[in-house]
Amino acid sequence: MAHSKSSKKRIFIGERNANRNQAIKSRVKTFVKKVLSAVEAKNVDEAKTALQVAYKELDKAVTKGVLKKNTASRKKSRLALKVNSLAG
Repeated sequence: MAHSKSSKKRIFIGERNANRNQAIKSRVKTFVKKVLSAVEAKNVDEAKTALQVAYKELDKAVTKGVLKKNTASRKKSRLALKVNSLAG
């Protein structure tokens, strides 16, 4: 159990940051799922527009420090491969 004022504050800030990070991760997953569901439905236009939104959300997660740059790049690459295979 925390005793000092600063350690209590660190616990509070850690919980706040964890909640924020979880919300950002959840948002990213939602937009990635939208791309994948559009690919499943073989809807090219919807998949491309969803891909652009997913890119934006992944980039935001990187700037917020929730995802690493290479993780976001890998996810973006895999999504693009799926959308491009649908178009081609």
